[in-house]
Amino acid sequence: MDDTPTDMRQVRLRAEALESLLVERGLLMESDIDQVIAQFEQRVGPVNGAKVVARAWTDAEFKLRLLADGTDAIREFRFSGGQVERLVVVENTHVEHNVVVCTLCSCYPWALLGLPPRWYKDPAYRSRIVREPRSVLAEMGLEVPASKRIRVWDSSAEIRYMVLPQRPDGAEALSEKEREALVTRDAMIGVA
Repeated sequence: MDDTPTDMRQVRLRAEALESLLVERGLLMESDIDQVIAQFEQRVGPVNGAKVVARAWTDAEFKLRLLADGTDAIREFRFSGGQVERLVVVENTHVEHNVVVCTLCSCYPWALLGLPPRWYKDPAYRSRIVREPRSVLAEMGLEVPASKRIRVWDSSAEIRYMVLPQRPDGAEALSEKEREALVTRDAMIGVA
């Protein structure tokens, strides 16, 4: 039994029908579709951000460079995709929790985080996270202790932000791939 909500099944069916028509009429090749999917699954997206975070968790020199100039620090990874021309990385610590929003639209570092989640573009998130971040984070399942300061960073067309999550205890003993697996897109936005 498919537990996908009805509206999502309808969207999926429409997308598949549109894809079939475009391929049938020779306007699009199936290999083109496969390349776009591979681009977002393997070369652009949270896997890239996870690589950056996993390295920062164990390489102190890289972490310093990342926090000083995120754009320059990630160049060596040669990620494809955009929206990281001016990247600022902010670090979660024992005393401060960071969260990212774009109050105007949905500016977002695609090359590192992939496609923005639907809620990131939602006007309710964009306005409420600025006014009542602790409440919004709690609604999203993240309880930030009252002793921690919360800073909200507003992305724009000129500057994109990414959160460097706190390294979990014991993560330094894990392999790079295991550390990468711990990092989620939502943690790099600051909502998890």
